[in-house]
Amino acid sequence: MRGGNAASARRVRWRRRILRASAVALVAPFAAGLAGGTIAEAAPLTAPALRAPAGGTEDLVVPSGMGPIKVQVQWASRGGNAALYLLDGLRARNDRNAWSFETDALRQFAGDNVTLVMPVGGQSSFYSDWYAPSNLNGQNVTYKWETFLTEELPEFLAARGVSKTNNAVAGLSMGGSAALTLAAHHRDQFKSAAAYSGYLNISAPGMREAIRVAMLDAGRFNVDSMWGPPWSPAWLRNDPFVFAPKLKGMPLYISAASGLPGRYDQPNSLVGAFNTVNAMGLEALSLVNTRAFQVRMASLGVPAHFDFPATGTHSWKYWEGELAKSRPMFLDALDAR
Repeated sequence: MRGGNAASARRVRWRRRILRASAVALVAPFAAGLAGGTIAEAAPLTAPALRAPAGGTEDLVVPSGMGPIKVQVQWASRGGNAALYLLDGLRARNDRNAWSFETDALRQFAGDNVTLVMPVGGQSSFYSDWYAPSNLNGQNVTYKWETFLTEELPEFLAARGVSKTNNAVAGLSMGGSAALTLAAHHRDQFKSAAAYSGYLNISAPGMREAIRVAMLDAGRFNVDSMWGPPWSPAWLRNDPFVFAPKLKGMPLYISAASGLPGRYDQPNSLVGAFNTVNAMGLEALSLVNTRAFQVRMASLGVPAHFDFPATGTHSWKYWEGELAKSRPMFLDALDAR
């Protein structure tokens, strides 16, 4: 009986030893990890770098404080992270950005490693953050285009591989003034800018009244809802002539034609003739503004490339040509060749 009891006791002791050894083996890696040892160290996890789709066009719907905004894009040909924002004019439509169908902008940049970003909408907005909805046409939302273009849209595009900081911006007429405004106040986002036939001396005598009339004609928008009364500081903040010093060091392309009819002005009806005369007047006004802006920049010692074609009116085919002339500047500034 004693021999049997001794053997049984030995078996119990061996089982306990095995269990203790197993427990130590299980716990040892965790203990080593807590103590800073190498057993529990895992290889670091790195997220793959985001890349934009390589080439092709797409219509995006981007959430914003104004509601969903349509944005047309042509992706960089080789999936690069650079972007060129193209801003529309005063009569911007709600279905398409006019750069996409009034010009050959898509073809011009089809082989370049830069994404074209063409926001849709914003008639008479100057792509600005307004004080209130326009009270003359029943607008039910307050324009917040600057917030959209510098916060909400870049965040959305960043999730698709487009940089928040490697961007340029260009526009015509209303969009030309806005392009310089956005570039001046958001230097962290934009590396280059262009204004074609823009209104770059808004504080000049008569300009605020001219803008008021133009906005009433383009959708019955009230300029007081945009920047407040003429003495409001918002007028100065959005005047390129005033904020010109903020553009120092940025590659700039600024153009305005003479207003004289050129190769693309061949009206064949009374309506066509009326439109041509109107385009002549608008371009002449832009030229006066742009010449004043040129003098202002020279007085400040701020370099910019200015182009003043001898002929040309306030119309899309001329802006198409100006975009082509400024294309090398954008590609160099964004390292997107």
